[in-house]
Amino acid sequence: MYIDVEQLINLSAVSGVGQARLRALVAHFKSVEKIWAASAKQLAAVDSIDLRTAGKIKAFQNFALGKKQLSRAKELGVRVISFWDEEYPSILKQIYDPPVLLFIKGSIKKIDNYSISVVGTRAPSTYGKIVAEKFTRELCEKNITIVSGMARGIDTVAHQTAIRAGGRTIAVLGSGLDKIYPPENKSLFEEISQRGAVISEFLLGTGPDATNFPRRNRIIAGMSLGTLVVEAGVKSGALLTANLAVEQNREVFAVPGNINSPKSAGTNQLIKMGAKLTSSVNDIFVELEIKLRPVLQKEKQSPQIPSDLSEPEKRILSLLSHEPIHIDKLALQLERGTAEVLSDLLALEFRALVKQLPGKFFVKM
Repeated sequence: MYIDVEQLINLSAVSGVGQARLRALVAHFKSVEKIWAASAKQLAAVDSIDLRTAGKIKAFQNFALGKKQLSRAKELGVRVISFWDEEYPSILKQIYDPPVLLFIKGSIKKIDNYSISVVGTRAPSTYGKIVAEKFTRELCEKNITIVSGMARGIDTVAHQTAIRAGGRTIAVLGSGLDKIYPPENKSLFEEISQRGAVISEFLLGTGPDATNFPRRNRIIAGMSLGTLVVEAGVKSGALLTANLAVEQNREVFAVPGNINSPKSAGTNQLIKMGAKLTSSVNDIFVELEIKLRPVLQKEKQSPQIPSDLSEPEKRILSLLSHEPIHIDKLALQLERGTAEVLSDLLALEFRALVKQLPGKFFVKM
């Protein structure tokens, strides 16, 4: 069914006409043009549309809005699709309140129906960052798309790791795509749009208001077969995403954390409430085996260690693991000077084989 997106944008701007009413109106009239042409009485005959709402539709005057939005979108390299377009993610159509409009920079592909969202606190611990990187990287190695909200903290770690791993990632914003938030993620925004997509249901020009983020979170959960909460406090927005995932009949996975850490209180609470305790990526694969089977059967080969490494670099990699080790201890094990080892570590880090953590600790990527 063809839907005029410009006119749909105009209709979405009518006060009181939300997502459900938009879908009901289009289902009844089959086109937005017929909605505008209908009388108040005809509009009120549609389920959920009362005379007051019908009156607001008839009184609407800002018909330049849709044209301005599409013109601005074109300038930004953004496309606007509707719920009735073929490109609209089929997995998102299955939730209770799917957005009628999506602003997209990048591309949505069928493979993105096999996605896991990775969310968590905006101020993660070193443990949280390491875990988020590990899970994200291993999910990407299985061709699974990573969905998150491009917020500070765990969201940013998930997107960045997916990009480094050569995987696909989708960011869902709680603002218009011309209002990048947080502002320091502007370059990440561009990288994500090249390795997947940045999407929003909000009109261009919409700021990152607090009331937008619960709506954003339902899309994060709705774009995914399951939501992985890495590290979160009891009042974290990540817990709201998890609760929305449950409402949408999607799986929730939670990484256990230190019982004395407030940053793990939320994830530990989720486990008490029935979320899947997740200590390895295999816990996700077991729970979603049937749904993920099409992509798990097309598993990527794990990246090979480059053959041109020096013998000292190979020796360092053989000693490193995903558990942090201090430079002094590593140098002691290698029986080499700290400065020499540090030089090799930085070379390995430049090749994305090693990661340096605060305090001169290192882990293998």
